Amino acid sequence: MEFKPTIGLEIHVELKTKIKMFCDCLNNPEEKIPNTNICPICLAHPGTLPVINKKALRQVITVGLALNSEIPEYSKFDRKNYFYPDLPKGYQISQYDMPLCKGGELSLFLSNDSEEVKKKMKITRVHLEEDTGKLIHSVDGESTLIDFNRAGVPLMELVTEPVIHSGKEARLFAQGLQLLLRTLGVSEADMEKGQMRCEVNISLAKDEKLGTKVEIKNLNSFRAVEKSIDFEIQRQKGVLEKGEKVVQETRGWDAEKEITYSQRLKEEAQDYRYFPEPDLPRLHIYSEDKSDGLFNLEEIKKQIPELPWERKERITKSYVFLKNINLLIQDEKLMNFFEQVVGEFDSIGLVNKEKAVNLAFNYLTSDLKGLMESGLITWEKLKITPQCFSQLIILLFEDKISSRAGKDILAEMVKKGGKPEAIIKSKRLEKISDVSKLEPIILEIMKNNPKTIEDYKKGKENALQFLVGQAMAKTRGAADPKLLERLFKEQLS
Repeated sequence: MEFKPTIGLEIHVELKTKIKMFCDCLNNPEEKIPNTNICPICLAHPGTLPVINKKALRQVITVGLALNSEIPEYSKFDRKNYFYPDLPKGYQISQYDMPLCKGGELSLFLSNDSEEVKKKMKITRVHLEEDTGKLIHSVDGESTLIDFNRAGVPLMELVTEPVIHSGKEARLFAQGLQLLLRTLGVSEADMEKGQMRCEVNISLAKDEKLGTKVEIKNLNSFRAVEKSIDFEIQRQKGVLEKGEKVVQETRGWDAEKEITYSQRLKEEAQDYRYFPEPDLPRLHIYSEDKSDGLFNLEEIKKQIPELPWERKERITKSYVFLKNINLLIQDEKLMNFFEQVVGEFDSIGLVNKEKAVNLAFNYLTSDLKGLMESGLITWEKLKITPQCFSQLIILLFEDKISSRAGKDILAEMVKKGGKPEAIIKSKRLEKISDVSKLEPIILEIMKNNPKTIEDYKKGKENALQFLVGQAMAKTRGAADPKLLERLFKEQLS
C-alpha cells in the first residue's frame, strides 16, 4: 500500500548580534557562567520596557531578500502567551500576522542529483522573535535550574510549506539554509551548540489530502533530521497498514536507538492568544519612494555577497571536470583558498591547467583538510599560504617530486610554514631519477630480503611492492616508484 509523506520544517536560528533583541545585554553563545549576561529586561522585572535591535531586523530582511521573500512595507511584534519556567514574562515577543518576510523559496542546491537541485522548496514565512532561557535538570531529576543567558537572544524562525517528501530532502534544505546563513554572516547556525534547531511536522496519506500531523522536536543534527523522518515514515506506514489511526502528538528522537518516541499528545492546536505588543511601535520597514522607512532594500540587496547556489553554478561552469564541488561550496574558507591557488596558476600561464587544478583540488580536500582536522588547526591558524601551496602543486604537476614527498612536504608546511623548495633542499627530497643512484639501493635491498625475492619468483606480485616500498623508505620518498618497479623487475628477471 502506497502512502505519500508530506513534511514541513520549522527552523529556529540564533542571530549573530553583539547585544540581545530587546536590551543591551551581550549576546554571547560561548558564555559558560550561568546568568551572567542578564538584566531586569531579560528577567521581566516590573516596569521594564523593550527596545528593538535594528541589526537583527536587518539580518532577517537580508535572509528574506536572499530567499526571494516578499518584504512587506509594514511589520509588527506580537505577544505569544504561554507559561513555561524559562519564559519569565509569561509571554514571548514574537510575530504573528505581519512577519518581516512572506513566502520565498530555497532549492536543494547541495544535492548531487540535477533533478533535486532544480526543486524549489516553498517557504511560508520568516519572522523574528526572542529566544527563551535554558533549563538545566539535575542528574537525580529532583530539581531544575534556569540559565537566562540565552533569554532575549534574537531568534529567526523560518517555516516551510508542506512540500518536502523525504528525510533526504529535509536534510538538504536544512544544510542549504545553514550555508546561506553563514555566507550572509547572520549566524554560525551551529546545530551542536543549539544555534540552529529543527522541528519536523510529518503526515502520511494515500492522496493529496493531508494525514494526521505528528511533530518531532529538538533535532540537533542533520543526520537526526533525515533519520527521524525516515523512521517516522515507516512507523506511520506500519500503523496505517494495520487499519489503525495515527495519533496526533509530539515525539522526540532517540539518537542511540534511532527511533522516535511519544512525548505528549496534542489533541488540538494551543491557543497562544496573540495580540500586538503594546510596548513596541509598528515597524515601517521601507517606502516605495525611499523617502521613509527603516531600511533601503536596494542598498541591502547590493551588499548581499555571492550566494552559495550562485557560487556553485559559477564553479561548475568554470571547472566542469571537478567532481563533488559541494566539498568547496560547503566550506567558504576552503573555497577561497582554492580560488587563490587557481589564481596563482593563472598568473604564470600554466599549461594543462585542468590537470593542475584537479591535483590542487584533491590535495586540498583530502590531504590538507585531513592534516587540519587531525591537528585541530583552523583556517585562521594555518601557516601554509595559497602561494606556497600552489608552488607545491606545480612541483608535483611537473614531476619534480614524488607524491610521497609531496605529502611529507605538505605536512611540514602545515606544521611550520615555509616554502616547498626550501623544505625539499633541507630534507633532500628532490626526485631521484638517476638510475646510477638507484641501482646500489636496489641491490642492497635485494641482498637483505632473500625470502621476499623467493616469494616474487613464486608468483607473489605483492612481494615486488614490498621491495619498492623499502626503496621508497630508503630514499625518503624521493624516488619514482614506477622507475623503481621497472629496475627491480630488470634485476629479478
